[in-house]
Amino acid sequence: MRAGTREVPADMTAGGADLGSGDAGAASARSAGAAREPGRGASEPGGAAGRSCSVLTEIDHVAIAVADLDAAVAWYETMFGATVAHRERIESDGVEEALLKVADSYIQLLTPVTPDSPVARYLERHGEGLHHIGYRVADVASALETLKAQGARVIDAVPRPGSRGTTVAFVHPKASFGTLIELVQE
Repeated sequence: MRAGTREVPADMTAGGADLGSGDAGAASARSAGAAREPGRGASEPGGAAGRSCSVLTEIDHVAIAVADLDAAVAWYETMFGATVAHRERIESDGVEEALLKVADSYIQLLTPVTPDSPVARYLERHGEGLHHIGYRVADVASALETLKAQGARVIDAVPRPGSRGTTVAFVHPKASFGTLIELVQE
């Protein structure tokens, strides 16, 4: 194993991760994936044996946890001219989000609305900053099953509703090189 890499434990069961997901995705899923080079195996970059195209279709959003949503929105507007494309309070996750459109993706600003939400716990431990990345997929249920079949540790055992009418599921950061991943389907 190379320095700086981690082995994924064999016992990869779904469980209640404390790092917080709580948000939901955005925008539409794209159905066409990029073709992979023939002959790439599961251990080679860019491919899993037997699959001819990527499960991930695009980057949906980059989520940033913030303590003051209005201040963060104002900062992005002042600094970059970014405007809010969608704003929603997701009671089930204890967060409020503001989505700022950037090309075909979003910057998702997240703030907790309850003190015990996953994003509140994240802010307590880590402070403001990058929280997770959302990838668009054509079929979140299929992508989740593929991941679980390959031993990936997931947070959501089944897809669940996200914001803007999306369907989402989270992959545990301990199984994905320290990055909390959200799968997003329109």
